[in-house]
Formats: sequence, structure tokens, C-alpha cells
Amino acid sequence: MASIKNLKKDINNVLSEIIEECYICQLTNDDKISAKADKVIDEAIEVFDDLIVKLNLKNVDNKKKHFQSVITDLESKTAKLMTKLDKIRA
Repeated sequence: MASIKNLKKDINNVLSEIIEECYICQLTNDDKISAKADKVIDEAIEVFDDLIVKLNLKNVDNKKKHFQSVITDLESKTAKLMTKLDKIRA
């Protein structure tokens, strides 16, 4: 079973990578694309906040399933964010 500490690190690392890619996109493109990258950054921050709140829930019956659902949410939401970022770059 994954520890909360490691899951928090994973969430932070994955979403900070996406935000970093957005910053690179902003630096290398015009203002219109920069504004779109800002929206992706805002969404990444919202995803981070939501996942941390979900991870810190105390009244969970089955911790293993709960952690697995957090991991699944992280994977699906980061895939959506990466798709949006790829569309911006194209």
C-alpha cells in the first residue's frame, strides 16, 4: 500500500511538471497561447488542491481502495491536462 507521503510527492511532482511545461510554452509563444497556458496552470492547481483534499480524508472505510482512487484520479486528470497542453502547442 502506498503511503500518504509518497502519494503527496507524486501528486506534487506530476502536476509541477505540467505547470513547468506550461511556463515553457508561455516563454516560447505569443500572448494568445500564453493565456491558454494560464488556464491549464489554473486547472492544474485546482486538480492539485482537489487531490490533496481527497487524499487527506480521515473517515475512509477502505484505505487501499481510497488511495487507488486517488491514483486513478491523478492519472486521468493529468492525461486531460496534457491533452490540453498538447493542443495549445500544436
